Amino acid sequence: MRRGYRSDIYFWRSKVLLEKDGRHPRALIQTFQKKSAVLCGIDEAIAIIKVASGFYTDREKAYKLFDRLMKIKAETRRLFHANSSKFLAGMKEKLKVQEALDNLWDNRFQDLDVKALRDGDPIVPLETVLTIEGDARYFIHLETLYLGVLARRTRVATNVHNVVRAAAGKPILFFPARFDHWGNQGGDGYAARIGGASLVSTDAQAAWWGSEGAGTIPHALIACYGGDTAIVAERFTEHFPGTNCIALVDFDNDCVRTSLEAARRLKDKLYGVRLDTSETMVDKSVQDQMGQFKPTGVCEELVWNVRKALDREGFRHVKIIVSGGFNAEKIRSFEENGAPVDSYGVGSNLLAGSFDFTADVVQVDGKRLAKAGRAYRPNRRLRKV
Repeated sequence: MRRGYRSDIYFWRSKVLLEKDGRHPRALIQTFQKKSAVLCGIDEAIAIIKVASGFYTDREKAYKLFDRLMKIKAETRRLFHANSSKFLAGMKEKLKVQEALDNLWDNRFQDLDVKALRDGDPIVPLETVLTIEGDARYFIHLETLYLGVLARRTRVATNVHNVVRAAAGKPILFFPARFDHWGNQGGDGYAARIGGASLVSTDAQAAWWGSEGAGTIPHALIACYGGDTAIVAERFTEHFPGTNCIALVDFDNDCVRTSLEAARRLKDKLYGVRLDTSETMVDKSVQDQMGQFKPTGVCEELVWNVRKALDREGFRHVKIIVSGGFNAEKIRSFEENGAPVDSYGVGSNLLAGSFDFTADVVQVDGKRLAKAGRAYRPNRRLRKV
């Protein structure tokens, strides 16, 4: 971050140019986006500004050290499995180079005036969410980083907030881990929590707020047990007695039958069943009802069929979780029609859309100065960091 390795190159060159010309403009930068949203990523953005605002006291020496650091990283990755002694030597050198770089860094965060809203704050279009004021050469190279963080975290938090609101208080299970790069899990899980998600599916997603992953029995495990969902559920409760057992019941495209088989075998040990019927299929219990509704996937009629079947046999304690193609609109429809769903699992829809943030210099050396179409928009809600 300090070297501009992850910044758009023009921001890094701007920093270098200011330093070489000896210019110290006191700039005020404001950040905003164009939709109603739930703000997230502010804490991360501030952390970036805090750790990477400043300059190298010896630029040329620092650049050489950084190039060496990149080379060491490449070498140690190659040697990780090939040569343990050379790998350890490379790691020791890496630490020395990092320490040398740190010693050359003059941190100037304390010289900046940073004001911001907070993670979880509702925001309106064009509202200023963050301002940074100070010597531009200290922080001009960081725009790419903090805008990217704000864009992603706000997108996830807002999408989750929208489905939570549609679900009218029922739990939302955050299940998009498989639809994106694994490296995004920690921050995405935090954003989901800010947005109101009750559970996440990986430990990494829960790590930032001190929890752990939760989930159900997957199709892959059912296949490994010959397609017998009830047997899998029974074995699950034996090996994970402290974990709620939620049986995935659409493996044979017969959710009513499979739900009853699992409930009869586990009785009060079965916490719930999850319906995840493919959007290209019609569950067996729905096929005789077709004609007045869209029958494919997890439809309301399927949920009612499972609920009524479980209740008839005295399994009223078994909860129904639905997943597969759910978004705020579909959840809202289910809730308005009183579908007997206890919680919703939502996946790729929680990563959809965009909430792109923009940062502009709007004041330099105490005078209003901005590109055409942009102007300083003070926000009384901002708090000094």
